Amino acid sequence: MPNFKHVVEIEYKPTFRSEKVAGLFDVPVNEKLKKEWDINVPIENKDWQIGLIVGASGTGKTTMAKKIFGEEFYHKGYEWSKSNLLDDFDASVSIKNITDSLSHVGFSSPPHWLLPYAVLSNGQKFRAEVARCLLDDKKLIIFDEFTSVVDRAVAKVSSVAISKFLRKQTKKFVAVTCHYDIEEWLQPDWVLDISTNEFKWGCLRRPEIKFEIFQCHYKAWQLFKDNHYLSADVNKASTCFVGLINDEPVAFAAVLPFPHPHKKNCYKGHRTVILPDYQGIGLGNAISDFAGAYYKERGKTYISTTSHPAMIASRCKSKNWVMTRSPGHAPVQSKQSFQKSGSASRLTASFQYIGV
Repeated sequence: MPNFKHVVEIEYKPTFRSEKVAGLFDVPVNEKLKKEWDINVPIENKDWQIGLIVGASGTGKTTMAKKIFGEEFYHKGYEWSKSNLLDDFDASVSIKNITDSLSHVGFSSPPHWLLPYAVLSNGQKFRAEVARCLLDDKKLIIFDEFTSVVDRAVAKVSSVAISKFLRKQTKKFVAVTCHYDIEEWLQPDWVLDISTNEFKWGCLRRPEIKFEIFQCHYKAWQLFKDNHYLSADVNKASTCFVGLINDEPVAFAAVLPFPHPHKKNCYKGHRTVILPDYQGIGLGNAISDFAGAYYKERGKTYISTTSHPAMIASRCKSKNWVMTRSPGHAPVQSKQSFQKSGSASRLTASFQYIGV
């Protein structure tokens, strides 16, 4: 549909109040109740996967999206009524697909998955809606009010995570929003600006996220403990690191000496936490790599065991890590160690940082 023409006229039924206001403010009623669009929308000329329809409130973004793509693809929002988030997903979807989808859109907090939707933060609700949406059978999804319910920092991070996940799928996704600031973060294949009646191909270069990591006191854990899926404790003997974005603490890692039976001067990852609003953009891997490099530079051996599917997949692809134990249940050395770590009850994989 290279050229899209559409006219919307709303019948005006005058009342005493409406006529009074129209006269008081000199409102040209007939002009304001008619909207006409004549835009070149050449989306059939190229292959694409992510589109963005943007414009000021009241310019007709939703109307245009429905007319161009059809109302059957318009996402109207889900009902969330179960006692936990996971049970709200369709019963035919496997738990693996649900957790993968949640993790890849940047909602990677198992403790929060067990909560009902109503008590989640706006950012978590938004990502849960997107994750559930992407598991639908629809080949194309029009998602209205994209990032409208979250603050702008979270909107940008969410857009990065969602864009990365979408690029691994075959679905087409059209974000509809009044916020222009997400374009460079979402990196759509095309943008339709309803306010200016302009269409363009291509995407802006995504800005670099400045992520700074520093060694810190173990008490910094207090900022992150409620978001760790396994334990609220951190060993006071840990060497700790904190990651900052725009001087705001968003990531934490703790490392402990580990008495390895075969390797000398061995240290092991103890805790890694990324705050929910900043998940899905690789900060966990970044701070983990930083810790590995920190110990390798000092002649130490750094190892890490994780149960997180995304982190396991990332390390398997990375040249900085070598897998020392394939995913499975960790051996139980004693009843005490089992109760303390709980890792024997989870599927985990072990890695050693080798650096490149």
